[in-house]
Amino acid sequence: MVTCGLLTSSNKPVPLRRVAVDVCIQSFVADVSSELLYKNEESDPVEAIFTFPMDADSAVYAFQARIQDTIIKAQIQDKKEAQETYEDALASGQSSFLLEQMSGGDVFSCSLGNLPPGEEAVLSLRYVQELPLEADGATRFVLPAVLHPRYAPQGWEEENVTAGVSYVAKGELPYTLSLSVSLQSPHGIARVHSNCSLTPLNYTAQDQTAAQVSLAQSAPHDRDVELLVYYARAHKPSAMLEPRMPSAQAGTLMGDPVAMVTLLPNIPEAALGQSQAGEFIFLLDRSGSMGCPMDSSTGHPLRIDSAKDTLVLLLKSLPLGCYFNIYSFGSNFESFYPQSVEYTQRTMADSLKRVQSFQADLGGTEILRPLQAIYGSPCRDGHPRQIFVFTDGEVGNTQKVIAEVQRHHRSHRCFSFGIGQGASTALIKGIAKAGGGVAEFITGQDRMAAKVLRSLKWALQPAVTGISLSWELPPGMEAVPLRPDPKVIFQGQRLLVYSQLRGQPQAPESSVGSVTLQYTIKDETFKDTVQFPLQPQEGDRLPIHRLAAKALLQELEPGLPSGSEESRHRALEASLSSGVVCSLTAYVGVDTRQGRPVQGPLRRCPIPLAGVSCFMIGCRRIHSANQRAVNMVPENLSRSRRSCGTPQETMKMASCKMQTMPQAVAQEGASPLIKLVSLQNANGSWGLDSALASALGVSETDVKGKMPSEGVEPGVWATVLAVVWLHSRSAAQREEWELLEIKAVGWLRSRAGSISQLDKCLEAANALLGCSVAAPVFGL
Repeated sequence: MVTCGLLTSSNKPVPLRRVAVDVCIQSFVADVSSELLYKNEESDPVEAIFTFPMDADSAVYAFQARIQDTIIKAQIQDKKEAQETYEDALASGQSSFLLEQMSGGDVFSCSLGNLPPGEEAVLSLRYVQELPLEADGATRFVLPAVLHPRYAPQGWEEENVTAGVSYVAKGELPYTLSLSVSLQSPHGIARVHSNCSLTPLNYTAQDQTAAQVSLAQSAPHDRDVELLVYYARAHKPSAMLEPRMPSAQAGTLMGDPVAMVTLLPNIPEAALGQSQAGEFIFLLDRSGSMGCPMDSSTGHPLRIDSAKDTLVLLLKSLPLGCYFNIYSFGSNFESFYPQSVEYTQRTMADSLKRVQSFQADLGGTEILRPLQAIYGSPCRDGHPRQIFVFTDGEVGNTQKVIAEVQRHHRSHRCFSFGIGQGASTALIKGIAKAGGGVAEFITGQDRMAAKVLRSLKWALQPAVTGISLSWELPPGMEAVPLRPDPKVIFQGQRLLVYSQLRGQPQAPESSVGSVTLQYTIKDETFKDTVQFPLQPQEGDRLPIHRLAAKALLQELEPGLPSGSEESRHRALEASLSSGVVCSLTAYVGVDTRQGRPVQGPLRRCPIPLAGVSCFMIGCRRIHSANQRAVNMVPENLSRSRRSCGTPQETMKMASCKMQTMPQAVAQEGASPLIKLVSLQNANGSWGLDSALASALGVSETDVKGKMPSEGVEPGVWATVLAVVWLHSRSAAQREEWELLEIKAVGWLRSRAGSISQLDKCLEAANALLGCSVAAPVFGL
C-alpha cells in the first residue's frame, strides 16, 4: 500500500482530511476562499510546510491557521521583520507560520508551527484572480489539482520548493474536496459547464444576473476542476466601480474607489488584413514530461504528439515568402537551421519530416539558452520576428528568462503556450507580456492547435500603434492608472484596466465617468469608449482593489532591487494596505488570544503528493530543542535541485505516469484532419494522387474519374475536394485549418480558368463526397 498525506520517519501518514472551497465570481473576477483540514496522528509533534500553486495574476489577501484552541491570523509585514518574528517564535517552541511568495511568482510556501500529536489543524486562505476569456466567449475558472516539481538549470542556487516530494497512486487520497460557487454579472448568466459533475444551475435573481452552482460529488483527484461560465452578453464593454475601504486613509490605494474597465476592441476586418511577411520561430519543449498525456482520461494523445500535430498545422498555415525556423529544447537545445530560412515547398517538406521524428527525449526544461541563441541571430529586414514558445514545465530562473525577453521586446513579439496542469503561469504570462504577445494555457481536454492557430492569426495582423487610454471624470476627480496602457491589441482580445479614482464628484448620484481606448492601424484611428456611473457597488471583500494592487506591484517588482526609494515606498504601501504579498513583504502568524506574534530546530521528512492534490503539504519532525536540524530529503532528489534536470524531470515523469499509466499510450496514427493537411503544398494547393484519395476516404479511381473534363487542372480539382472536405467533415475544427484554407482559396482563384469552372468543380466535389458545401466558401 502506498502511503499518502504527511509522512513521518516511520512512514506513517499525517492525513489531509478535507478541502472546502467557496468561490464568488463577479463577471471576470473570482474571490476564492479555501479551507484545508489535516490531522497529526503521530506520537511526536510536527511542523507542516504548506505549499500551494497560484496563478501569476492571483493575489492572496488573507491566511489563518487554527490549531487546538489557538487561532493564528496572518499579518503582513516587511519581509525581514516577518522572518525574524517567525524564527523567534519557533525558538520558543510556540506555534507560528510564515507565508511568502516564491521567486517563480506562482507558488506560495507557508511554514506552519508546531502541531501536537493527535491534533487537527485547519488552514484558511483567501485570494482573488482575474479570469481569462476563452475563444468561444466563456469565462474560465480553474481550481488547480496539481503542482508539478520545479526544474532548476545547472548551477541555479534557489531551493526548489517541491524537491523531496513523493507521489501516491491515483485513487488513494484520504481527503474530500467540495466546491460551491456564487455568480454575479450584469452581463446575464446563460449557462455553466464543467469537466466535473455539477448541481443544476440555481438562479437567485429573476433577471438571471445571479446564480449558484456546486460540485455534485467530490471531484476526481486526477484533474483540475474547471468551470466555464457563459454570459449572455460577454463581449459587451463594461466597468465596475468598487468602494473604498472605510478604515483606510483617503488618497491611498485602499482609501479611494477603484474602477475596473473591461474593453474588447472590435477592429473592422478590412482594417486587419493579413501580412505575407514575417519571421516565425517556434520553440518547443521536448523534456521528458512532454511524454505525458494531454489529459488523464482515456484516449487522449501525448503532449509531444499534440505539439507535433500543431506544428504541422502551423507550417501549413504560414504565408509564402515569410521566413521560419524551429527550435526544440530540454537540458540542451537544437535548431533546424542555423538561421531562419525562406518558406518554400522544399523547406516546408524538409521541416515536416523532422517534426515527425520529435520525441520527449531532451531531459530537463532549460529555456534561457535557446532564447539567447534566437536573439543572437540577426532579424530580417521587412519581416517582423514572431516567437512561439511551447512548454509544460517550470524553471528556477523565471525572472531571468522574462528579463531576457524584455531586453529584446522591441525586435519581436512573443506568444507563449503552457501545456498541462504543471505549466508555470508566472513564466508563460511573464514572457508573453514582456514580448508583447499573448499567453494561452492548454489543460484538460483543450485542443492545443485551436489556441495556437488563433495566436498565429493575431501574429499575422498588422501592428497596432498609438495606443492610449483617456479618462473623463467630473471636476474635482482624477484617475490614477494602476496598470500601464496596453502595448499591443489584437482582435477579440479582452483588456482589463484598473484605475484609482481620487476626489469626490459634486453630485455623486448623477455623476458619470468614461474611459476611451484609442489606437491606430494602417494610418486609420479607432476609438472604444465605456461610460459608467460613479456610484460604487456594494461589497466588503474588495477584490478589484486587491487585483489592482497586484497589477501595480507586478509593474514595480522588476525595478525594486535597484529602484528608487519612492518606488519601494509605493510598493510597500500598496502591499501592506491591500494584504497582497510582494518581494518586500511576507505574512507572519499572530496568536489572536495573546495579541502578539507566536513564538527547536527541525528536520524535514518527505511528503507524498498525489499529483492531483489541490495543495501540497510537507512536514518537519520536532525533537529536542537543542538538536541540530537534519535534512531528510532523499539524497538523489536533493542533488536534483542543483542538477541539469534529469533526476527531477524523471520524478516529474514518474508522477505523470502514476496518474495515468493505463491511458498514457502514444497516439496511433494521425487524425483525418492531419492526414489531409499534411498533403497540402506550401502554395496552398493539393496534388491529385492516391494519398489524397485515402485522406478523403474515397477511391483513387473515383477521385480521378469524377473530375470535370473541361480544361480543369488536376491541382484545382484536388484542392476543391480538400476544401470541401474541410467544411463538411471537419467544420468543428475550423479554427485549426482556417488559415491554410485561405491560402488554398487564394491559389484556386489565381489558377482556375473561370468562375464557372470552380462552380463545376464544387458541384462535382459535393456529389463525390456526399455533402452540400455552398459557393461562398470560394468567394463566388
